[in-house]
Amino acid sequence: MSTECNKQAFDFQALGSRNVTATFDGGAITSDAGGLLLREVEAKTGILRRFAECFTDHRDPERIEHTVQDLVSQRVFGLALGYEDLNDHDALRHDPLFALLVNKADLTGQDRSRRADQGKALTGKSTLNRLERTPVGANKKSRYKKIVARHRDIDSFFVETFLNLHPQPPTEIVLDLDATDDPIHSHQLGRFFHGYYDSYCYLPLYIFCGEHLLCAKLRPSDIDGAAGSQKQVARIVAQIRQRWPKVRIKEQQLCLFADRTSCATMRANQLRLWMSSVAYTLLQAFRQIGLHGTEMAKSRCDTIRLRLLKLGALIRTSVRQVWISLSEISPVQRLFSQVYENLRRWPCCLPSRRIVRPPGLL
Repeated sequence: MSTECNKQAFDFQALGSRNVTATFDGGAITSDAGGLLLREVEAKTGILRRFAECFTDHRDPERIEHTVQDLVSQRVFGLALGYEDLNDHDALRHDPLFALLVNKADLTGQDRSRRADQGKALTGKSTLNRLERTPVGANKKSRYKKIVARHRDIDSFFVETFLNLHPQPPTEIVLDLDATDDPIHSHQLGRFFHGYYDSYCYLPLYIFCGEHLLCAKLRPSDIDGAAGSQKQVARIVAQIRQRWPKVRIKEQQLCLFADRTSCATMRANQLRLWMSSVAYTLLQAFRQIGLHGTEMAKSRCDTIRLRLLKLGALIRTSVRQVWISLSEISPVQRLFSQVYENLRRWPCCLPSRRIVRPPGLL
């Protein structure tokens, strides 16, 4: 007869006459239960589904367990919930909440084909790393790295998402352009010293419309801050004009964040920047749809994450049900309920469709 292993007990300072003991026996508890709200945003908008369409997968479909959408969703949800390092996913792959976010049918990973993977519903850092490092010339004959990001389609994806989140065209929009430093601390390709920022850095170009990200272009820092901006604005304006021919369009400056770009090549770092940008886009859609009319409607992404997404919960599963038990003394119960109702009422469920680039533009 099998018996459970004894759990190590941790004895702390007594509370009066009562002992205080802790053990790791609470069951499957997650610290990211608020991610369920982001899953509802994805169900309504299809942001991650559309982003996954910007990749070409040369892998043999008979031999894979994680689709491109699975990989992209795992990475972007991780970034949105504060896990920027790929190493974090070696632990997150055990979390049934993350498996639920990625829509894995088996939340525990017990049905995985390889014994070494059983109990791990998601992939680890190595597979996600291959996603980032696939070269542009990869094909079916490549050994490991076979998922190619189509850069021009990703550029169009951000504008397409912005347009789809605004069914009614405004009378005027303002495009905000900013070149900001992204410090680097190793010998990545494209590494140059920038005198103004007094460091080795990249100089990415960001273009926003209000709080909506339209462009995130990684560039070396040995260029003028405005270099390439005319080409990107022309591409964005042409794409907007196809949908909103009568809107006028202005420009001004806006400050933004830098990203973590520690890969050796600029292509891989560009994809990391885009992953982070998609996470921002998902959170912006959450702010626009879910937080509308609440006390956090104008809150920053990090405030949203700490107050509403990083929620502890106990997860229990059966054949017919997944129960997620949130804390009954949580101070955000009312806010969580408001956000949930906003997401449920939002009528727009955007279908998946291929991104169409403006003719004649790269």
